[in-house]
Amino acid sequence: MNCQQESSDVSSVIGVIGAGQLARMMISPATNLGVEIRVLAASEGEPAHLATTVVGDYRDWETVLAFAEGVDVITFDHEHVPQAILRELVSRGFAVHPGPDALQFAQDKLLMRERLTELGIACPDWARASNADELGRFLDQHGGRAVVKTPRGGYDGKGVRVVSEAHEVDDWFLALAEDGRGGDLLVEEVVEFRRELAQLVARRPSGGVAAWPVVETVQLDGICTEVLAPAPGCSARLARVAEETAVAIAEGIGATGVLAVELFETTDDRLLVNELAMRPHNSGHWTIDGSITSQFEQHLRAILDLPLGSTRCRETWSVMTNILGGPTTGTLYDRYERVLREHPNVKIHDYGKQPRPGRKIGHVTVSGDDLDQVAYEARAAQDILTD
Repeated sequence: MNCQQESSDVSSVIGVIGAGQLARMMISPATNLGVEIRVLAASEGEPAHLATTVVGDYRDWETVLAFAEGVDVITFDHEHVPQAILRELVSRGFAVHPGPDALQFAQDKLLMRERLTELGIACPDWARASNADELGRFLDQHGGRAVVKTPRGGYDGKGVRVVSEAHEVDDWFLALAEDGRGGDLLVEEVVEFRRELAQLVARRPSGGVAAWPVVETVQLDGICTEVLAPAPGCSARLARVAEETAVAIAEGIGATGVLAVELFETTDDRLLVNELAMRPHNSGHWTIDGSITSQFEQHLRAILDLPLGSTRCRETWSVMTNILGGPTTGTLYDRYERVLREHPNVKIHDYGKQPRPGRKIGHVTVSGDDLDQVAYEARAAQDILTD
């Protein structure tokens, strides 16, 4: 079905698989561009229910096909749609961005490490491990400690363990064996790093690329709590290498839309790629208020193959803090009066999610010329909203 024939005042219809906060934050820029957003939600009442919503299982071919037939281009709020479904969509001529050939590297960390190594991108030392003996040998060669990751499905610290004994992931090896398909775990060296950084870029199908400034991310228990943009104390050389690395990855894997490259700045002045995300990313939420073009508008421009917008910062600094868990009593809205009175520079973004310990239910951003003041206001607002 060609949706352009249904409504003359809508230039294009974008279908987003997944209805979380990322899809929710695409709605406003889509409205500004005169583009309609439709979402495929796993259940009623998800954050992006403000858009036209279809409820169904993204793992079911017939459900995804019916959804795709009502839109002009498919994109994603998450990276979990099975490869078989994505490849069948492409084979039938549907526009899918990012496509399965690129998305596989965000879905499978082992494939990601293999491809980055082929491209000559600096990564932590890594190996496949299919059993405890192979993991034990890696531990022996790397000072008795290693990071072990499940190749698929991990996020926000899930599916990641730092181990010193091979038996510490026996349950993961058992799960792989019981799955029936076999498979390996990803094993990496423990990297000594000063801080974690993130570099976001966007790429059009026709090849145009735009990059935002590299940012510093602050993690607690594997969950991002804060983003400082641009990364403080970042040399011109480091900023250049971060951007060149992300652009090389985007072009090397054929990514379309926003690509987030999570990086370690090591104690010996190297940049190593940690993770990839092929969609708008938590480290780029500051761009909604702090950049000429937000990552969400840019993602829409990119997947529609429109010219990309300026990534220049509106202010010298922006600090974004995640609202984790939510307030101990009442709702976020109950705290707005105090937050907005005491910190009028704060921009609040509520995801419409039920509070739960450790859950990202929103974020706040503050921008300005004084980093210390900007950071203070963002953190103070976060404290009020989670008290």
